[in-house]
Amino acid sequence: MYYSKEAVIAYTFTLLIVIVLLNMLFTGNGEMFNVGKFLTDTTPYMWAMLGSSLAVGLGIYITGSSLIGAAVRAPRIRTKNLISIIFCEVVAIYGVIIAIIFSSKLNFTEMGEPGEVFSKATYFSGYALFWAGLTVGLSNLFCGVCVGITGSTCAIADAADAQLFVKVLIIEIFGSIIGLFGLIIGLLMSSKVQDFEYAALS
Repeated sequence: MYYSKEAVIAYTFTLLIVIVLLNMLFTGNGEMFNVGKFLTDTTPYMWAMLGSSLAVGLGIYITGSSLIGAAVRAPRIRTKNLISIIFCEVVAIYGVIIAIIFSSKLNFTEMGEPGEVFSKATYFSGYALFWAGLTVGLSNLFCGVCVGITGSTCAIADAADAQLFVKVLIIEIFGSIIGLFGLIIGLLMSSKVQDFEYAALS
């Protein structure tokens, strides 16, 4: 377990992060590690689309590899188990939907007069879109992994016993609803977004 490929990748990634942080600390550039600046500079589109694309990629990879392997033993499962791939593709549609909604919420205002800054409602709108995108992206990511693992198990179980297909498919449907829950929460969070505007500095 501790010497598996996944563990080695995790150890290497952690070591690189520690080296970068120590380098920043000992060279006097510790202020460059600014989480707040990173969060304010990233767009909500990125989080929504990143989670959706990772979900589709991971889900199809997990499901497809098991489907191909199990189909060698039982070729009859190839067509029937493509429904697991379709479930993974549906997750991408959630990301597209939320991106379209975000684009309709964003309006680009002219630069304010001297002494004017963004209003409190504008900051609320920006962070609401940001966290809505992050919520949709992460929920889609978990949904894709869940559907991928369940679809992989469904293909293997179907190859062993055809009567297990419907039973495992019901569980897979429940797993695919996670992405829909994230989409609904993202829609609720972005429903109170107002137009971006400037206000006088008080």
